[in-house]
Amino acid sequence: MKQILTSFVSNLRETKIVSNFLNLSSIQISNMLLLLLMYPIITRIIGINDLGMVMLANTFSGLSGIIINYGTNQSGIRDVATNSNNPKALNIVLNNTLWIRILIFFAYSIFVFILFWANIRYYTYIVLSIPLVLAEVLNPLFFYLGIEKLKLYNIANLISKVLIIALIILFIKGPQDSEWVNFIMGMASVATFGTLLVYVFKKYKLSFTRPQKTELSKITKDNFFLTINNISVHLQQSLMIFALAKWGNPTWLGAYSLCDKVVGSSRILIISVSNAIYPNAAQLFKDGPQTWIAYKNKMKKIIAAAFFLLSLGLFILPGFVIQLLSGEQNQTAIDFLRIMAFVPTIAALNVLNVLDLLLKNDTLSIFRIALILLVISSLAAWLLVNQQLQQWFGFYAVIVEGSALLMYEYVIKKSSEKHV
Repeated sequence: MKQILTSFVSNLRETKIVSNFLNLSSIQISNMLLLLLMYPIITRIIGINDLGMVMLANTFSGLSGIIINYGTNQSGIRDVATNSNNPKALNIVLNNTLWIRILIFFAYSIFVFILFWANIRYYTYIVLSIPLVLAEVLNPLFFYLGIEKLKLYNIANLISKVLIIALIILFIKGPQDSEWVNFIMGMASVATFGTLLVYVFKKYKLSFTRPQKTELSKITKDNFFLTINNISVHLQQSLMIFALAKWGNPTWLGAYSLCDKVVGSSRILIISVSNAIYPNAAQLFKDGPQTWIAYKNKMKKIIAAAFFLLSLGLFILPGFVIQLLSGEQNQTAIDFLRIMAFVPTIAALNVLNVLDLLLKNDTLSIFRIALILLVISSLAAWLLVNQQLQQWFGFYAVIVEGSALLMYEYVIKKSSEKHV
């Protein structure tokens, strides 16, 4: 055992994954720490059942934020980096990005207003979550990533999270206040991102101007498939929550939402690992496909081993995890988490497959897989909840992640056969 652990640590040092993980992924790490600290506090104050409603509105706002963002967090990084030394072009990029978000947010606000007549039981939660969506309009992450100056953003991000925790402890006193949880989170983010955005305008001497129709039209066209893919990925992870809200009950929704946050934290870690590997992977892929394949296979074993240990802990100690997060022994949540325990391992096995297709610029295959997964996740969520198969709810995440792994492996294998 000692020899295995020594070899494992040695491999980590050799690949420099630890240093890259810490240096390149501080935002994801701080988000993960927020989840680990904030949601146990919220759950202990409002209870698991009301947590389900909070997370439902949070998930709905997250989906809306992806639509409003319209892929600009990805395309904007490229455009800012390309024009970092051209203030005039930089001003156009920033304004066009903000305007496309503002216009979609305006449409979203009208949509939420119309929902009033739909008699949705969690409508108040959605209305009070609007600041979360507004924060996405103002989020200047793409700009700071593009100019490669994340220190200020990271510091502000951390302060914002500390502020959220303090405000929740101060103002949320029980289940009766649960509707205001997302409002507090959203307003803190609006204040933070708004301040960072103002700093960008002043620091780089930019101005807020009217949008250029041709540029907005170009963004609308160029980012359409990227946005659809982002929506699909988000829905794959959240359709079960929407299904439970529609056909389930608060007990199921709350228990599943809590377990989903545990698994979600592991996804943040996996994204951080992917970001840490990406620069080295790009260079190796440039040097030659065989070099990249050898590196990928080696790293795949290391990452899978690390997340297998995490999965094993969740499988053996689900009661301890649920007790730690919620302050109670909720048997429904324990059962869900035990089934979902190995989702992190499956996701870890697939993370380098996704990276492989990105390096090959095979976005069409990624898009097709995303659409197929959306169909699979829709059918799985409907079948499990509509048929009230509550003892199997945890398998939803296993089905989605497992299907993703199989499809990515198949596409990569077929691609390799073509180049033999």
